[in-house]
Amino acid sequence: MSETELAPGILVIDRPLRVAGLPLGTRTTAIRLSTGGLWVHSPGPLDDAARAALEKRGPVRALVAPNAMHHLFLPENAAAFPDAQVWAAPGVRAKRKEIANIHELGGSAPGLWSADLQQVAIEGIPRLTEYAFFHAASRTLLLTDLCFNVHHSDSWLTRTFMRLNRAWQRFGPSRMMRSMIRDKAALRGSLDRVLEWDFDRVVVTHGEVLAGGGRDALRDAFARIC
Repeated sequence: MSETELAPGILVIDRPLRVAGLPLGTRTTAIRLSTGGLWVHSPGPLDDAARAALEKRGPVRALVAPNAMHHLFLPENAAAFPDAQVWAAPGVRAKRKEIANIHELGGSAPGLWSADLQQVAIEGIPRLTEYAFFHAASRTLLLTDLCFNVHHSDSWLTRTFMRLNRAWQRFGPSRMMRSMIRDKAALRGSLDRVLEWDFDRVVVTHGEVLAGGGRDALRDAFARIC
């Protein structure tokens, strides 16, 4: 596990993770809310080190599963932080019935984090139901599986798979994600809303953080897709 402070009040925790047997890694982002406490995006494996990293920065107030696929570690995080509100993309509630109270993400940010973060539902990819989030104070966009940015891997299997998936050493959607698009016009409308935000940095869940030039990179990544 490694932890990095990207900017004041924004922490990323990186951990190894196998996805369908593929060493890919995963990233959790924790943002300090102006009202106090942490907003946690894509909660990951909660070992002692990861739990300590969150606890020393304040109480966890929100756990957010940002798309229909990133919910595997939600139950253990919800059990570890019982006072946190649990929010998830549409479809997650039915998959995580062991969590008593899951709030479903909607078109606008709830009051708990509306002063700090904005959100947009990425439409046109119904299997993914991903939400993009914007932290204005740090000019940071948070994505989950909409884009990858994998430039390094010790695994030949990962390097080979990502090359075949057209997601090796490039920022953008994978071939697999592109195959899930069902409504290009709806996707374009969602991306246009995201591109209205004044972000520079992009934090992805798989791969390296894109430190700058994020708006142009996102625009270019989808220019020929929708």
